[in-house]
Amino acid sequence: MLLSTLRNQSPCILCGLLSPLLTPFANAEIHPLNDAALAGVTGQGGVTVELETKLSIDQFSWTDEGILAVNGLRLSGKNDSVLDNLKLTIDIAGQDEVLEHGFSEIARRANAGLLDTSNPDVANALANYSVAGEFGKQFNKGDLVIHLGAVDTGDPTSLNDYLGAVDFELSVDSITSRGSGGSATLFSNVLLQGNLGPTDLVIRNGGSAMRTLANGNSVSGSELQLDTHFEITNGRLNWDAADVILLFNFAAVGIEGLQIHNRRGADTLGHFGMANATAKLSRGTSAGSGKNGLSIHDVEFRADIDMPVFKVGGTSIGTVQFTDFAITDTTMMVYGH
Repeated sequence: MLLSTLRNQSPCILCGLLSPLLTPFANAEIHPLNDAALAGVTGQGGVTVELETKLSIDQFSWTDEGILAVNGLRLSGKNDSVLDNLKLTIDIAGQDEVLEHGFSEIARRANAGLLDTSNPDVANALANYSVAGEFGKQFNKGDLVIHLGAVDTGDPTSLNDYLGAVDFELSVDSITSRGSGGSATLFSNVLLQGNLGPTDLVIRNGGSAMRTLANGNSVSGSELQLDTHFEITNGRLNWDAADVILLFNFAAVGIEGLQIHNRRGADTLGHFGMANATAKLSRGTSAGSGKNGLSIHDVEFRADIDMPVFKVGGTSIGTVQFTDFAITDTTMMVYGH
């Protein structure tokens, strides 16, 4: 109504009212940004995604001359609850930018006096994740950095709250193989419950550069890097067919009360009692065969494994334990034939 009234009066009245608002813009100058200025324009906070979900797959299979099938897969929180309290932070790094990685949150809390640095793991985190006054890992320009942690880690002075913030449950009804000669069940009644620690996926921006591994394989400098910590607090499975894993060569094995952690032995430092797995994946060329394929290299797995109920033929034969179970110096080249 007021604007309609003003329109019917002298345009100068409108000019007088709007002039104080428009003057700053009228006097402003627009300058194009040069390359140097554009290089300094970066996203300051990246993207944070809070996630809760449940995943179920009735069956997925790989068909070649026969069929390998995973049946009744489910990923959820413990006791079939929602998998929640997950937080993904996604950043494209600038040159030498320090971003959250691994146990950097522990280092931040230790620096603030919230955690006792007489704890060897805490002291190790503070030493390894302190970079130029920040906490995390330093990356190169263009690296895509994805860090998985928890939305709510509970009491900031409690390591137990932090380490148990994200619980999960993975179950598989069976893993089967089918062919013209019939079918066989490899594993069945698989259940793994546990906690997920800090997990990082980094896509390193190495451009078109290549590098040579110790075994002579040539791999791309642009690679996917995985680093995860986790623990299995309760697990079970039936091992129905032999020759599936080379570690053992017999069937009719049942495992109950399975635990995978890193609380014993000589390599616990820096892992806060959790098992650790790392690997790098990229395009590669085999030095032996000359074949191009997917290179999986710098693979490492460290854990202690407890199997308090180990059955053969349905009868328990006692308890089986592995201390300082380590897979290291492992490289694979995967290609079709």
